[in-house]
Amino acid sequence: MAALTCYAKACSYNDDCKCCKGDIMVGGRHAECSKDTCCDSFRDHVSDRFSNSLDHPCQTISIDCEATNCVYNTNYRCFAQVVKIEGSDAVRRGETACATFSER
Repeated sequence: MAALTCYAKACSYNDDCKCCKGDIMVGGRHAECSKDTCCDSFRDHVSDRFSNSLDHPCQTISIDCEATNCVYNTNYRCFAQVVKIEGSDAVRRGETACATFSER
């Protein structure tokens, strides 16, 4: 479980830079750098009619990850202690990125 800070403020799961989803998927199967990754769990407020009002922001979160070229990835799981998701202006998942990604 990682301490997650998420800057994708347009995501329906984001509550004050914390995620209310409970677990996320980071995409980037062939990633060689951070910008080649994204938060596949991103859902924008506009298309997601349900709010996160019934969920609570998580201090730590489970992260599945397709970026197998990252030093923190073991068997498609992220083992970084602290993870940051970028995308303060993101309106879709491809505009987000895992800032913690570090190439093997």
